[in-house]
Amino acid sequence: MKSTALTNVHIALGAKMVPFAGYNMPVQYSGINDEHATVRNGVGVFDVSHMGEFILKGENALELIQRVTSNDASKLVDGKVQYSCLPNENGGIVDDLLVYRIDEKTYMLVVNASNIEKDWKWISDRNTNGVEMHNISEKTSLLAVQGPKATAALQKLTDFDLAAMEYYSFKKGKFAGVDNVVVSATGYTGAGGFEIYFENEHAEKIWTAIFEAGAEFGIKPIGLGARDTLRLEKGFALYGNDIDDNTSPLEAGLGWITKFTKEFTNSAALKAEKEAGLKNKLVGFEMIERGIPRHDYEIFDAAGNKIGRVTSGTQSPSLQKAIGLGYVTLENAAVDSDIFIGIRDNKVKAKVVKYPFL
Repeated sequence: MKSTALTNVHIALGAKMVPFAGYNMPVQYSGINDEHATVRNGVGVFDVSHMGEFILKGENALELIQRVTSNDASKLVDGKVQYSCLPNENGGIVDDLLVYRIDEKTYMLVVNASNIEKDWKWISDRNTNGVEMHNISEKTSLLAVQGPKATAALQKLTDFDLAAMEYYSFKKGKFAGVDNVVVSATGYTGAGGFEIYFENEHAEKIWTAIFEAGAEFGIKPIGLGARDTLRLEKGFALYGNDIDDNTSPLEAGLGWITKFTKEFTNSAALKAEKEAGLKNKLVGFEMIERGIPRHDYEIFDAAGNKIGRVTSGTQSPSLQKAIGLGYVTLENAAVDSDIFIGIRDNKVKAKVVKYPFL
């Protein structure tokens, strides 16, 4: 099992550690509900150094990205970030990812930890025009500093005007006295904040600096457990749960990053799918009766017919109710539709709601 540059720090802080995507990762410190509230109301720090980073360079870097991703990366300018996905040839998704334009010929792709090798091979196999590719995942650390107090805390550590940075933009330069750091106005919580990329050797220095800067705001370390409840309240898809090799980006509600103004992997088939009309749809739902929905629980209609499956579910710490995401047939996807979640031997009532939940 792999470690991040900060694994020993998490252990020293008393984190509960679990295997995740091949890494020894902190799932919680003070408890998921407390950590969740810290991020929603203040500021918290996630070590997400298990994520993957690839650098693509050269005259044909954009051309390769355009062929393998669904979104239109030609719209990017220097210092901008784009959410996208890698479609496969069977109508599903290899991975979802972020595309960073560093300059006209240099891009950074940020991919999910469990898919690093798969994504690297997928893109490499399609690199037919000599794009220079570097997998910098093993030497790169990533901290997500999230919450409404993140800007005030981090501003002490950089000359960048953090408050002026637009969502999905980034700066590269000095942070906490370290050069060549990427400070990105992105995150997976919907609570505001930044993601900080740097070389592993600076991990403890930057971690310490962030906690000193955030002390007056009650900053805390946050584990993967609260990361999941935070992202679910905002309806953000989790690869391996809500999207995977067999889920259509269109049925997953990712039509907004599926641009048919260009050709990309499987674009003709996806366009035909859109024109023919979708059969299923990823919906949000909340439980009406008591019960917690979990991944892969079956979903039924009022007549007891199976109409889909749960992809993510939890007790929302912010809303104090059970919520979930799941695929259902299109005729059962309208807001306020009654659906029933198979929990053990019971069919427990829920209703379709608009998401994000919060």
